[in-house]
This record gives sequence, structure tokens and C-alpha cells, in this order.
Amino acid sequence: MTTSFPVTKTGLRFGLATALVGCLALALIAGPGRAADDPVLAKVNGAEIKKSDVAMAEEELGPSLAQMDPATKDENVLSFLIDMKIVSKAAEDKKVADSEEFKKRLAFARNRLLMDSLLAGEGKAATTPDAMKKVYEEASKQITGEQEVRARHILVETEDEAKAVKAELDKGADFAELAKKKSKDPGSADGGDLGFFTKEQMVPEFSTIAFALEPGKISDPVKSQFGWHVIKVEEKRNRKAPDFEQVKAQIEQYVTRKAQADYVAKLRAEAKVERLDQPAADAKPADAAKPSDSKMAPPAKK
Repeated sequence: MTTSFPVTKTGLRFGLATALVGCLALALIAGPGRAADDPVLAKVNGAEIKKSDVAMAEEELGPSLAQMDPATKDENVLSFLIDMKIVSKAAEDKKVADSEEFKKRLAFARNRLLMDSLLAGEGKAATTPDAMKKVYEEASKQITGEQEVRARHILVETEDEAKAVKAELDKGADFAELAKKKSKDPGSADGGDLGFFTKEQMVPEFSTIAFALEPGKISDPVKSQFGWHVIKVEEKRNRKAPDFEQVKAQIEQYVTRKAQADYVAKLRAEAKVERLDQPAADAKPADAAKPSDSKMAPPAKK
């Protein structure tokens, strides 16, 4: 949600309707807190603003507060809530809530809140230790045993340059030092080191040669869409799955999104949906949102 936010105690930027709805949404989700832990910080015409209200607003307005120190953040949020109370009371006095536009927006916000609350619950219920371990084990089976290569390369513009580089290497030049001097690849500062990668993570022309070379061997010039490479293989190994804790957050996100998508698909299948914006013969149900499939793989290198 994008929300304009006041940068001074008295400064108020209008366009706060979405923030008001957002804070209401968070209040309904969070529920009442204990009075002892929720002191009243301000009163506006008798209406209380509590510590929990500030915490709610901080969560809702998060991106706008990122650069503020805690004291400035709390002061600005409290100021925002005071202004919101004042302006919303003025809106009530002017019967803004009676307008059709307001009623439509309020109905939309209510439906969105109901949807978000229900799906959040479905996602949370699905992320059990057993479910997450199962996803991890299935993904690990696909990863374990796949071959990885660690290689260096020197990337140049032309074949003649690549041949000249290979000639220097054949005479005993240090590959890493030559990469620092000659390679146009951004990783040249690391001696052309590409780290470990699987065959699918590189363009085919590069992978075919790299995986065919034995450790310590240097290739002849290889052409790809990026230019001309001279490749040295440093090491080969069978890929291992990362530890569960390393990918726990990714797995939790995957399980959550899959549970939510499955739940939406189930409800859609049970619902009677009539699309009136297109001929019945052409009407097709929209696909439920699908979670991104994390394979616990490192970023691809070029």
C-alpha cells in the first residue's frame, strides 16, 4: 500500500484514506491488547490513541518510515494518528461516509481485509514442521548428485584476442592474474572466478566445454553471446543440498503461497462464477496465484 506520510508534527498530506483503512484492518486482525501494556499516548476530543495504535500504523506505513530513527518515527506516527482523528471527525461531520464513492471503497476494503485475514490463517496453518521438512526433502532429492563445476574464465571481444590469451597461458602465465588484466567480465577482479555452477546455469556453449574439461585444464577459445572465453576448470563435485536452516525462510514462503493458492482454487471450483465481459464460449477462469518454485539453487552466473 502506498501512503503519503507527514514529515513534521503538524504537516499533513492528504490522500490518507488508504492509511485509515489499513490501520483499521490491522486493528481488526490484531485484536485488543492488555491495558497495562497499551498505555494511552494522546486524546483527541476525548478519543484515545494508544501505544498499540502507533504500532499498527508503523507496520502499515513501514516504507515511509524506513529512514527515520525510532524517536522521530514514533513522533511522526503519533502526529499522523492525531491528524487522522481530527480529519476523520471532520469527514463524519460533512457526511462523507454517506457518499456512494465512500461506500464502494469501504466495501472493497472490507472484502480485501476478509480475504487477507482468511488466507493469512490458511498459510500459517499450512507451515507445519512436517510440511516444511517434506518440501525440503523432496527438493533435496532433485539437487543431490547433480554435478557442479568451479571454473575461471577470461572474456574478450575477439577470437584473435582469445588466441593471444591462450598463447600466454600456454607459456605459463598465471590465469587469475591474466584475467585481472585482460578480461572484460565484471568478475575479473576476482581472477575470473565464477564459483560453482551447474550446467543449466551457464549458456550451452560455455557449459559444454567447462563440464568436458578436467580440473586444471584450460580450454581453447570458446564463443558465446557475450564474446570469446578462455576457460580453466578448477574443481568438480557433486552438488549438495543446503542445510534446512539456510533455506527455511524460502520453504516457509513456498508452503504458505501454495496453501493459499490451493485454497483459492478450491473455493473457485465450488463457486458459481459468471463472466459477463466476454462470450460464454470464450470465458475461462483465471488461474489462481501460483507460488514461485524455489529449487534452493544459487543465483545463475553469466
